[in-house]
Parts: sequence; structure tokens; C-alpha cells
Amino acid sequence: MAMIEKHDELLALPAISQKFNDLKEAVEDDLERLESSVKEEARIGYKSADTFFYGYKEHLAMTDEHIITACVVTSGEKSDVPVLEELYQKSKNNAVTIESIVGDKAYSGKNNIEFTKKEKVHLVAKLHLAVSKGFRKKEDALFYNKDAGFFACLEGHMAIRKAKTG
Repeated sequence: MAMIEKHDELLALPAISQKFNDLKEAVEDDLERLESSVKEEARIGYKSADTFFYGYKEHLAMTDEHIITACVVTSGEKSDVPVLEELYQKSKNNAVTIESIVGDKAYSGKNNIEFTKKEKVHLVAKLHLAVSKGFRKKEDALFYNKDAGFFACLEGHMAIRKAKTG
């Protein structure tokens, strides 16, 4: 690019001038992206087991009418769980009356369930498996044997008999 800039007669030609400007703009954009990609706050986050991104996440609170009432920006690797309370407080500070919060299972952490209960706000979110089943390893999982009348470990290490009632 520096070589072409030295030759005004080349830049006077529309075909070269246009392509040169496109190239210059692309290089500037790439340099800008490269600079932002090494910022210390940016991190790798995952949308699914196979899909990742590098950068930041924005967490939004909005009304049923899709009016944004609060926003929290975090680095890409941060979980959604801890931002619920901040989104709630920011929305309340913006004079929003909150009766219920609807979110995906990422918002159904134990602290969020306790927080919304304390605030008397209805939380509508599918329970995360860590909340509903805990962090039990598959081999430690229990199943109920209705014929024998007891719970047993899948590996057979443990059995909990159901007390017989009169």
C-alpha cells in the first residue's frame, strides 16, 4: 500500500483507486479487530458444546413489549446466573414493576431461585440439572425398583428400602 501511495498517477485511475480504498479499509478493519481481540477483558464463551465465540456477552432485561429495561455486559465466559439480580435491580431503578422473570435454564440457579422468592417475584425458567438433580455422577444415580419397593444405586452399591406403612 505504501508503494502505491507514492504513485499519484496510479491512484488517479478509478479502477486502481477504488480497489486501493477497499484494501485500505479492509486492513484498517482487520487491525481494529486484532486490537480488540487481545483486550484483557474479552474471553472465549460457549453458546453450545460445539459453538464458541470470543468477546463479550450482553445480558438484557426487557418487558413483554420488548422494551429493554436493563443491560449487563460481561466477558464471554461468564455464566448468566449471577447477572439476574443486577438486571432486576437496574430494571427496578428504571421504574419497572416486576411481577415475574422469564429466562432460560441458565437463570435457574439456586441463588436466583432464593433471590426471586425473597423479592416475591415469580421466576419462570426450566430447572438446570445441577439444581434439579445435583452433581451426582451417572454411576452414583439412584433408581426406584417398584417391584422390590426400594431405591437402588445403578452400580448396586447401595439400596434404600422404603418403609412399609400399615
